[in-house]
Amino acid sequence: MAENEWLNKDFYKVLGVSKDASDEEITKAYRKLARKYHPDLNKTKEAEEKFKDISEAYDVLNNKEQRQKYDAIRQFGMGGARFAGGSGQGGFDASGFSDIFGSMFGAGAGGPQGSSRIRFSTGGAGGPDLNDIFQAFGGAAGAGAPGAGFGGGRSGYREPQEPVRGKDRNSKINLTLRQAVKGATVSLSVDGGKFKTHIPAGVKDGQKIRLAGKGHAGQYGGAHGDLYLAVHVKSDPKFSMSGRDVVMDLPVTVAEAALGGKVSAKDIDGEVVTFKVPAGSSSGTEVRIKGKGVASPRGNGDLVGRVMIQVPETLGFRQKKTLKDFDSSSSDFADRVAAERLGE
Repeated sequence: MAENEWLNKDFYKVLGVSKDASDEEITKAYRKLARKYHPDLNKTKEAEEKFKDISEAYDVLNNKEQRQKYDAIRQFGMGGARFAGGSGQGGFDASGFSDIFGSMFGAGAGGPQGSSRIRFSTGGAGGPDLNDIFQAFGGAAGAGAPGAGFGGGRSGYREPQEPVRGKDRNSKINLTLRQAVKGATVSLSVDGGKFKTHIPAGVKDGQKIRLAGKGHAGQYGGAHGDLYLAVHVKSDPKFSMSGRDVVMDLPVTVAEAALGGKVSAKDIDGEVVTFKVPAGSSSGTEVRIKGKGVASPRGNGDLVGRVMIQVPETLGFRQKKTLKDFDSSSSDFADRVAAERLGE
């Protein structure tokens, strides 16, 4: 259909959609009507004409450039301009639009200067062509040019493309161990647009997080793909994660390990916490503070202190004598430790 007929056609009304309808809504409405009025399914003359109308409407509204041009022409026509009958030619009431036409054709186009009625032909010589006006609005060729008109020269039923889901994206993100333990809200960028997402507490190094709908756009109304974030958690010199537990080294003296007692340390948030070290603890013994690990709907993990017995780098005479006396008085224990070293 030629563009100079668009003022007389309400394609949105034909498809039963609003002027703000999305591409997906337009395609859905077309499919519904096409199934109802397709000539192979409905043999009536009325159905044939109806099917032609909805096909025309869909060809224009489903094409982004054609739809923009159609909307501009319709808006122009409804804003005060109208086609009117005349003596053998179409009259055009240009009230309110003289500046537009003046810039296109000059003050004398179609009549004397100051006239509110501009007349022009629809393709004959001697005056501006109506198609030139539509071309000025949409940048496309007039109705007589190749590819102009309904469907770019094609008519009849065209089966709409099936929706195609967009491709997935892959990206990566670096987190500190504390962010992995506590969870974090991070900013991401996709196709120049930024958005925020929450990384759940307890995420592990190498884990992938799926962000639905943040992949590439689909085609023909298809859904967006997904974005998969590969997580890298930086190692920490003091803390690590084991399941939902947060594990830390807990340095203690020989006396604290042997006699037991309360030992203070700082957790991953920098807060001071107190461990209860049982008497007779050895290096590697684990002591726990309940609920101070990773927060989870399945139950919080624990903060685990792994006992690490430390001794002075240098010992004085009295310290050495005391340790030797202790070792002598614990000869059975010393023998058992020696046997373990030999695998006996």
